[in-house]
Amino acid sequence: MKLSTMLDYSRGIKGSLDAVVDLERAGLDIVWVAEAYGYDGVSQLGYLAARTERMEIGSAILPIYSRTPTLLAQTAAGLDAVSEGRFILGLGASGPQVIEGWHGVAYTEPLARTREIIDICRRVWRREVLTNDGIYPIPLPQGKGTGLGKPLKLINHPERDSIPIWIASMGPKNVEMIAELAEGWEPIFYFPERVAGVWGAPLAAGRARRDPSLPPLDVVGQAGLAIGEDVGGYLDLARPMLALYIGGMGPHRDKGSNFYYELAVRYGFGEQAARIQDAYLDGRKDEAAALVPAELLAGISLVGPEGYVAERLAALKESGVTTLNVTPIAPAHADRVRLIEKIRNLAT
Repeated sequence: MKLSTMLDYSRGIKGSLDAVVDLERAGLDIVWVAEAYGYDGVSQLGYLAARTERMEIGSAILPIYSRTPTLLAQTAAGLDAVSEGRFILGLGASGPQVIEGWHGVAYTEPLARTREIIDICRRVWRREVLTNDGIYPIPLPQGKGTGLGKPLKLINHPERDSIPIWIASMGPKNVEMIAELAEGWEPIFYFPERVAGVWGAPLAAGRARRDPSLPPLDVVGQAGLAIGEDVGGYLDLARPMLALYIGGMGPHRDKGSNFYYELAVRYGFGEQAARIQDAYLDGRKDEAAALVPAELLAGISLVGPEGYVAERLAALKESGVTTLNVTPIAPAHADRVRLIEKIRNLAT
């Protein structure tokens, strides 16, 4: 089981990037860099490529709407070159609040776009002369633009002609496509005992169509991490975040507009999810946080005594997790490094 974490911004951008060196020494395999509507992810990934030696660096995520498919492919090839083959292209659709509210781009056809982008990226990396029909017509056809566009291929010879593509998604159709086409799958709020009931069928359907030339699908399990006899209170730190995602990520009470709400329902917490959303959208955020079920908090975390955490690790492995993405919870950087060392030993 590989071990990864998201870049922790608690030390400020430069200090947090430099702190990754300590995590690499502690045995971390992958560090992920977010983008959302903060600093761009690419500049930080380039810095990490220069500061690290062994670990993989991944985008988590670059939204599919904010860059053209060919720019995504160029960016991935460039980061793979400067890291000497250590880059993972993490992609995702994000959500309409960010895509339309920040980027000013219509949030349309996320599934078809993702499929098309995967294909275009792989053809760019193989240095094919690129043409494409569909959502992204390449070159632009007659009647659009100047009419002077012509098919081109990547000038450089990439470090690898097949850079791993990992997709963050939760919807059944998206997960089916990921199991068919991508190297890795990054779900959120991974509850090992309940994932089969939510995603088992789409994963099986996608794997049945998977090209045998692709490696087995890498499945990422995310979890907050704290190990000790007196760390149970750390579970409550996740309450505001879960309340925000379950209750506040939809623009209104149309529950179909909130992917995270729907996941909580599919996990079996429908009644609680409805109460969380009502409280959150009414401005009662503390009440919404208090309503997050303790069972959900524990199910998606690695928080407790070492023996208990080892049991949860076994459950994650049994559910199919091949990469464990942890958020170490501790007051100081040195303590977080020690947590990475400890979970590295338990996961080996």
